Amino acid sequence: MAGVKEIYEHIDKYAPYGLQADYDNSGVNVLCRETAENVTKVLVTLDITKDTAAEAKEIGAQLVISHHPVIFRGIKLLHDGDPAAELYKAGISALSAHTNFDCTIMNKLLCDALGLVPKLPLGLMGDATIGFVCRCREELAPAQMAEKIKSALGCTVVRYNGGGRGINSAAVCTGSGGSMFKDVLSKNVDCYITGDVDHHLFVDAYNAGITIFDAGHFHTENIFCGCMAELISDAFPDVEVLAAKSSRDILCYEF
Repeated sequence: MAGVKEIYEHIDKYAPYGLQADYDNSGVNVLCRETAENVTKVLVTLDITKDTAAEAKEIGAQLVISHHPVIFRGIKLLHDGDPAAELYKAGISALSAHTNFDCTIMNKLLCDALGLVPKLPLGLMGDATIGFVCRCREELAPAQMAEKIKSALGCTVVRYNGGGRGINSAAVCTGSGGSMFKDVLSKNVDCYITGDVDHHLFVDAYNAGITIFDAGHFHTENIFCGCMAELISDAFPDVEVLAAKSSRDILCYEF
């Protein structure tokens, strides 16, 4: 029989919770003791939205595992409609693996998806390394790399600046990697693949002759769902593990 505690401990073997960043809130975010010791159905998602909470309730899940914590910052008030409150009322626990997963598994998944060969860590997050500096298997023009990223990750759009040179090496950091740009500059790479890139970072990269590809926070991390579902299914064969249909990019784009 699997419980929230056993599932937490299994995730901890691969993505130790002790590695999470100081600002993070990975771990058990919602605990319903009535169902926490007998988990037979798990829903896996990148974010826990109101749609995810409704889906978990509809399918009769006892646990939702997300990448981003459903309770991230301090909460002073819970109200009807809040995903965490709705899960608790329905007797559903929530467990997250955020920055601990980022620094152990997530960026390896991104490299694999893009066919990049990791050579060394990009930088540090507390006591852990995060991101990679990679070798490309073949030289690509920026437009070719953008198309490759879009195809591999299923992006609606990839934003990038032209760095003015072919791409033989790349730095990667999933999610929101703007704060790692100083590390990127120190590694002498041709491009940087991440998400949530702002205008000023694009300008800095252009001036440095580096192409930055913004593939979006969602699309650089949605690879979490399949990996986590497999991790839990393999260890707990009696537990039904489902990828959430509601796990989607909630942004809309006009072209």
